[in-house]
Amino acid sequence: MTARAGGAAGELRFLDPAMLARLGTLELKARTVVEGFLSGLHRSPFKGFSVEFAEYRQYLPGDDLSTIDWKVYARSDRYYVKKFEEETNLDCHLLLDVSASMGYGSQGVTKLRYGSMLAASLAYLMHHQRDAVALTTFDDAIATMLPASARPSHLRSILVALDTIVLGRRTDVSKPLHQLADGIRKRGLVVLISDLLDEPERVIDGLRHFRFRGSDVIVFHLLDPAERTFPFERAARFRDVELGDELMAVPSVVRQPYLDALQAAIAAYKRELGSAGIDYEVMDTSTPLDFALMAYLATRGRTR
Repeated sequence: MTARAGGAAGELRFLDPAMLARLGTLELKARTVVEGFLSGLHRSPFKGFSVEFAEYRQYLPGDDLSTIDWKVYARSDRYYVKKFEEETNLDCHLLLDVSASMGYGSQGVTKLRYGSMLAASLAYLMHHQRDAVALTTFDDAIATMLPASARPSHLRSILVALDTIVLGRRTDVSKPLHQLADGIRKRGLVVLISDLLDEPERVIDGLRHFRFRGSDVIVFHLLDPAERTFPFERAARFRDVELGDELMAVPSVVRQPYLDALQAAIAAYKRELGSAGIDYEVMDTSTPLDFALMAYLATRGRTR
C-alpha cells in the first residue's frame, strides 16, 4: 500500500511493531494502535476517506436522493448515503495462523507476535464500528474458536485468547479454511493472517470457498524481513521448524533461487486471489500496523 493514515511519522511511532511490543497488555497495544490510527485519520489530508465512511456507502443509481448526506458531500466532494443498520453491521471473522513457522523472528518480533497484535488491533477497530467479531486460531487443525459477537465482554475474551496463544505444529492452511467456510452461515468479512507456508494452490482453493459462500475476504501475508531478503552471508545449517529437517547451504548460492521462488508464490497469490475478488496484502513484521488497518477499512468500506 502507498497511502498513509496521515500525520507525521513521529505521530505514528506507537504503530511501529518493535516499539509496540514493549507496551504492556495486548489490550493496551490494541487501544494504542487504534486510537493513534483514528486520530491520524481525522487529521488526514485525504478527502473522502475516514473511519466514519465505514458507516456509509457511495451513492448508486436508483438510490433515493433524499438519503444523500450533504454534510459528507461538503467534506469529501463525493455522494454518500448513510447505510441502514442491517447494512452497517457485519460478522467479521479473524483467522490467525499459529503454526510453528509463525514463531520465527529475526528482529525481535516474531510473525506470531506481530499477527497477534494485528488481530487484536483489528478486533478493537471492528468493535469500535459495532461489528460482531469472531476469532479462530489454527495450525493443521482449528485450535481456538470464539463465535461472532459485538458484546463488550466478547472483545475482552478475544484479547485474552490472543494474549495466551500457544505456538502450534505443522502448517495446513487449506484444511481449516474449508472447515470454517462450511461453518459460516451469514455473509460477512473474513480476515486471514498467516505466513501462508503451504502450497499456494491449496490456500487459494480454501479462500475461494469463502467467496463461494458469499463472504468478502482480505489476506495479510506475513513475512519476516529476513524471509523477504535472505540476508545471510555465511554457510549455515538451515532447519525446518515444523518438520525438523536440516539443510546445509551456502547463502550466496541459494539466495537468488529462494527469492525467485518467493516472488513467484507472491505473484501467484496476487493474480489468483485478485481474480477471485480477494484483497491480498504482503506485510513484513517491520511494517507499521496502520497499513493493515487502512487495508481493512478499504475492504470494509466496499462491503454492503
